[in-house]
Amino acid sequence: MTEPAVSPELLRRLDVPGPRYTSYPTADRFVEAFGAAQYRQALHSRVMGAARNAGLAPLSLYVHIPFCESVCYYCACNKVITRHHDRAAPYLDSIEREVALHVAEIGPRQPVSQLHLGGGTPTFLSNAELDRLMQMLRQAFAIAPNAEISIEVDPRTADPARLAHFAGLGFNRLSFGVQDFDEQVQRAVHRVQSHESVKSLLEAARALGFRSTNVDLIYGLPMQTAASFAHTVEQVCALRPDRIALYAYAHLPQRFKPQRRIEITQLPLPQQKITMLAQAIGGFVAAGYHYIGMDHFALPEDTLAVARRQGRLHRNFQGYSTQPDNDLIGLGVSAIGRVGATYSQNAKTLNEYTDALGQGQFPVTRGLALSRDDLLRRAVIMALMCQGRVEFESIALAHLVDFHKVFATELVALRGLEASGLVRLDAGSIEVTELGRYFVRSVAMVFDRHLQTDRSREQFSRVI
Repeated sequence: MTEPAVSPELLRRLDVPGPRYTSYPTADRFVEAFGAAQYRQALHSRVMGAARNAGLAPLSLYVHIPFCESVCYYCACNKVITRHHDRAAPYLDSIEREVALHVAEIGPRQPVSQLHLGGGTPTFLSNAELDRLMQMLRQAFAIAPNAEISIEVDPRTADPARLAHFAGLGFNRLSFGVQDFDEQVQRAVHRVQSHESVKSLLEAARALGFRSTNVDLIYGLPMQTAASFAHTVEQVCALRPDRIALYAYAHLPQRFKPQRRIEITQLPLPQQKITMLAQAIGGFVAAGYHYIGMDHFALPEDTLAVARRQGRLHRNFQGYSTQPDNDLIGLGVSAIGRVGATYSQNAKTLNEYTDALGQGQFPVTRGLALSRDDLLRRAVIMALMCQGRVEFESIALAHLVDFHKVFATELVALRGLEASGLVRLDAGSIEVTELGRYFVRSVAMVFDRHLQTDRSREQFSRVI
């Protein structure tokens, strides 16, 4: 894949804010009317469903560790900046209470096929604290022997000995936050880490037998140029991680206070960003990586690439995944969960989170019960994001609708994207073109009823 032939007019038209679609409806649609009582009912419905169907699919678990020792200016995650590591122990006490509430509601030893620790910085926890957390989770849930168990690693907080400890705890996937290797860019975003430190960690991970390693990169950061980012891409390809996540920087200083420290004049222009993206895709593909879609690449033998080829790719709150979209239990401050046809999110501040648990209540403060229309549109949007193709008949049979009738307006709107070369339409399907894969969010947005009705897009990052 080479740099796409994008006209300035098309670029201007597509360069608007829009969701990343790790869920549909997106988290901005969550409402406070969905709280702890509604979440408890969703868990109860899961238990009743298991009784009727002689069991349900295994759970996924997500645990949010919010603490970071220093702030990265680009970061939009929910975090607590502190050098006081003694704050971790009482936080784990709260996690333990939250786990106990779930066990009381759904029963002990529920099977789990996927566990992910995110943040913040999960490696803020000491080895002993990670021991405690994993023991807590293994006692409460039946984590499958072949489960996918992953942790996000800040290279500044880990060394090969720590990776060995992670392996001993059962972690089999590691995700390293790199963002950019250029020292000037690193200084501009307050995250300085050496290429050599990341190289040593990846080499150690391979020697320790980790199933998969991932490197996160961001394009569109201050002081980046096409040439400097191309060099970072070259360095990452030489390191040979199993997966690469390539994200566009979303500059939303009105929402995320640390971003106010970034000088807007140092940010690359939209055309420069699309050049970075195109060159990165070309570099990764030339190095043998498969383009999974939107923001992920994987080596051909990696399970993510295999799932893409076999049409088994899924997308959830952590991005692309090989795991089916099973019920997800979110643990920790601000964690998002999915149970049945509902989404939920925990309190976003530590005080609210711990107060709710201190009162014996789930710390859920907002969420959403999906309507029939939400479920239908989610199926279409996820097919676009994961397979790059929507078969009208399969959607019609699964949801008992007439696709052409229900989506008549959307099909007309797609004609404009077809004329721009982003999609191909025929009587029975929509297919995203090679060019359209750069702008798949724009294609998915056509089917987003919530976005079309209120047009309140400024809370999202821009598509380019």
